[in-house]
Amino acid sequence: MTDVQGLTQLGAKTDIAASPEEAVLETVPYTRRDGPPAIVRFTCPEFTSLCPMTGQPDFAHIVIDYAPDARLVESKSLKMFLFSFRNHGAFHEDCTIEIGRRIVEATKPLWLRIGGYWYPRGGIPIDVFWQTGTPPEGAWLPDTGVPPYRGRG
Repeated sequence: MTDVQGLTQLGAKTDIAASPEEAVLETVPYTRRDGPPAIVRFTCPEFTSLCPMTGQPDFAHIVIDYAPDARLVESKSLKMFLFSFRNHGAFHEDCTIEIGRRIVEATKPLWLRIGGYWYPRGGIPIDVFWQTGTPPEGAWLPDTGVPPYRGRG
């Protein structure tokens, strides 16, 4: 059984942090490191943040793929971290890259990529991509499954 001692959010009532900076990303040990590297995917098709200029809501479909090394992101803490952006004003690029950087900081994965597929405002969708480097050799990298913009849904 995986060691979950020290987790503060899993199995407990957890309030949404006031900001991404205050949100805590928790991790658990990853013990299945034999064979080719695993790719773990998190998908958040209803991500929201606020435009820093107008305060209007922005919506995105976020896809996170990472090859864990010694630590995994605990999924409830990731969910609560993503929720913390709901009242956070930042540009699409900043939100997408901040999510990726925070996961890297928390887990120190072999590799991570994130795609932020932002729904249009003013008629222009913005897609933001970031990764830590070359994917590990032997890892299977599926397509993100998010279609190019055509109403995206």
